[in-house]
Amino acid sequence: MLQQKIPATVITGFLGAGKTTMIRNLLQNANGKRIALIINEFGDLGVDGDVLKGCGAETCSEDDIIELTNGCICCTVADDFIPTMSKLLERENRPDHIVIETSGLALPQPLVAAFNWPEIKTQVTVDGVITVVDSAAVAAGRFADDHDRVDALRVEDDNLDHESPLEELFEDQLTAADLIVLNKTDLIDAAGLKIVRDEVASRIARKPAMIEARNGDVAAAVLLGLGIGTEDDIANRKSHHELEHENGEEHDHDEFHSFVVEFGPVADPAGFIERLKGVIGEHDVLRVKGFADVPGKPMRLLIQAVGSRIDQYFERAWGPGETRGTRLVVIGLHDMDEQAVRAAIAAAV
Repeated sequence: MLQQKIPATVITGFLGAGKTTMIRNLLQNANGKRIALIINEFGDLGVDGDVLKGCGAETCSEDDIIELTNGCICCTVADDFIPTMSKLLERENRPDHIVIETSGLALPQPLVAAFNWPEIKTQVTVDGVITVVDSAAVAAGRFADDHDRVDALRVEDDNLDHESPLEELFEDQLTAADLIVLNKTDLIDAAGLKIVRDEVASRIARKPAMIEARNGDVAAAVLLGLGIGTEDDIANRKSHHELEHENGEEHDHDEFHSFVVEFGPVADPAGFIERLKGVIGEHDVLRVKGFADVPGKPMRLLIQAVGSRIDQYFERAWGPGETRGTRLVVIGLHDMDEQAVRAAIAAAV
């Protein structure tokens, strides 16, 4: 029966892990397989979809790329995902494979469970859930537990909330995985890679396959064709939030906050990037992504920041009639001072 269904691959992973880059590589090496993409972003600016639409892959046209920017896909399954899948399946020329890129803040479990809806289950199966990990961030201890520090703080403050939403989310995405891709291994040495492997393995009871990658470069044959049928095993992959649901608590994303900053041209991109690093560090911004308008340049500058590590390159030419400008999505924890960050970014231009 699985052979008759369209396989769907869910690609998840924390902010800035390299999901979009990996999908772009996948599309460019799909060996003629027609792929439909569903992209979900946390925030109002569809940056990832815009990047993928410019990848030039013949097997994935702009009509095959569907963006969901109304919120986290794990919270809008009934309103957004199910109708989107239904329309996709009604097409005369149906895709050979469906790839779903979740937001970096999404829980994969509710999405996978949605494949058990009757109108979806008879036509599509989850080929596998792939979780992409930023190896450099993990090696730097971004998700490491410091028990001594927690104990010291507990003595100082009896009311301290010791549960980090970032660590919880990291564990939830790993728990859902059929394949874990340790990405950005070129940024760490062998000792650092061992730390990452040990840290990731310690976070989950299940033992999915784990591979290494640089710049999201993973063969399409590895990513597509896992043949898991993950929707039938969802009961063994419950997230922290799903366990809370069992106690009647509702899932939300109140621990995260995002907004869009828009302004004019950036005359000194190198200087702006350096000053942006300072803004990110001072205000503990998790993620910045978007495009900048550089005067005199026919192409727009893509900016992707994970913590203070910022990648930039001229990604594509501004289109005819396209309004030039700079637009950045900023993502941080719920207590991030939006107005202060906006002012700091404006001062950095």
